[in-house]
Amino acid sequence: MKITSLETFTCQAGWRPWSFLKILTDEGIAGYSDCTDFHGSTKALIAVIQQLSDILIGRNPTAIESIYWDLFRITRQSTGGVIHKALAAIENALLDIKARALGIPVYELLGGPVRDRIHLYWSHCGTTRLRSSEYLEKSSIQTLEDIAALGKEVEDAGFTALKTNLIILGKKPFVLMQGFKGGIGSADRNISRKILHSVESLISTFRDSVGQDIDIILDTNMHFRSDGNSELAKIVAPYNLCWLEVDTRQPKALRKLSDRAPMPLASCETLQGLREYIPYFEEHAVDVCIIDVHWNGVWQSKKIADLAETYEINVAPHNHGSPLASLITAHFCASISNLKIMEYDVDDVPWRDEIVTNPPIIEGGYMIVPKGPGWGAELDEKVVLSHY
Repeated sequence: MKITSLETFTCQAGWRPWSFLKILTDEGIAGYSDCTDFHGSTKALIAVIQQLSDILIGRNPTAIESIYWDLFRITRQSTGGVIHKALAAIENALLDIKARALGIPVYELLGGPVRDRIHLYWSHCGTTRLRSSEYLEKSSIQTLEDIAALGKEVEDAGFTALKTNLIILGKKPFVLMQGFKGGIGSADRNISRKILHSVESLISTFRDSVGQDIDIILDTNMHFRSDGNSELAKIVAPYNLCWLEVDTRQPKALRKLSDRAPMPLASCETLQGLREYIPYFEEHAVDVCIIDVHWNGVWQSKKIADLAETYEINVAPHNHGSPLASLITAHFCASISNLKIMEYDVDDVPWRDEIVTNPPIIEGGYMIVPKGPGWGAELDEKVVLSHY
């Protein structure tokens, strides 16, 4: 079997685009991966994949390890960023091909499943409704009363965990994004008393609504530096967070915050490759290690998760993409021994599940591990292209 061509597809899906890679072979077997990226690098990622296609055509797609390291070597002088994400997308599509050729699910290539259901948390809870209500056919979040009602909705749906972001309510509610997007003063990444009190009101309202039996996660992304993260950790301390999520490229700064914060810390979703994770493990800077299997590749992510286990660290995957992304992430989750919980977006575009032949099955806050060869589903390319 040989690789004959690579194709990419992109569609607009609410607050972010979804992007996909398809690798075709001369035996008629195709492999898919989700290569969704955002914050301005989608076109660059696709361009890298297209540039690497000449190296892949004619290769045996089942030689995944060999192909990965060949691609790593020729891009060594530009490692990381969209280069690494392109390698990950290629690796995942090759895993799909190999598993389909063998007639087995991808998790069988990773040692087989250790669970048949995957615990989920409702991600971007409130966040998506505030910034993308026009895509959702649902009411936007405007008040604390809306937050309380959403908390009850989470409970009624059977979820036992939710994650929200820095929702700032008021006359013009917004989601704080100063670590990612421009604006006057945003480069400072400072935190004000107004923001602190607004976030405290948000988290306290969620806690009052869902009670003590549902976990709450607060994601701060890269919006503050160490002093702001420390202040935020103090003010939300009374609300028994499952974890505070903080992204930083400084493992020692994160370890310092971990020593001060009264709740567990999660981080590392932006890291790429085993080498970048090692300093965080050696510093014991995180309680929960977040791995993006679409930006690292499922095969490489399994290596990272196995190393985390030797440091007694649990893993929670970063999963912000399409239903195909959720299926891919589920194969990773099914195969590791140190899974904490899996991210899942409940609020999304209404046509979401139409893009795959077998969408994820969600029951009472759990995803059923996919069956069937490969990822257990194929991409419906016509649906994707209809939302270009």
